[in-house]
Amino acid sequence: MDKNLEKTFGNRIRVRVSGICIKQDSLLLVKHSGLGKKGILWAPPGGEIDFDETAEVALIREFKEETGLDIQVDKFLFINEYKENPLHAVELFFQVSALNDSLIKGHDPELEEENQIIKEVRFVTFDEIVIMADETLHNILHEAKDKNSILNMNGYFKFCR
Repeated sequence: MDKNLEKTFGNRIRVRVSGICIKQDSLLLVKHSGLGKKGILWAPPGGEIDFDETAEVALIREFKEETGLDIQVDKFLFINEYKENPLHAVELFFQVSALNDSLIKGHDPELEEENQIIKEVRFVTFDEIVIMADETLHNILHEAKDKNSILNMNGYFKFCR
């Protein structure tokens, strides 16, 4: 892992929010560089909750920063504990709905412009997700066969390595 990413996000437990945004047979994903075993990680949009910020407010802010979309937070789905040293996070996943169509490749305000890790933002079909290498997917997507396989997840998941 890049030293800038480790310094910014690593070696501490983070509380994150992530949104499951589905459009027809596709899931909104963000492609990050420098993360995951192959240096690429596709994951639902989301990020860290700031002090004195609710989970819902954090998710709305993170979606705007990363995707340009305004969203409505519909319902809580599940919790995932993500641990791949030096990263460790407890992630709250919510189902969300997009309120506009202004999808863009956003940015991470925690990182300098020359160190941005968001490389692509798009709706990825479940047919595409199924054939992607697990090493390039957030661990909650390893069994994502269709929208119901994600929307019906509930409980606490611990995909630690």
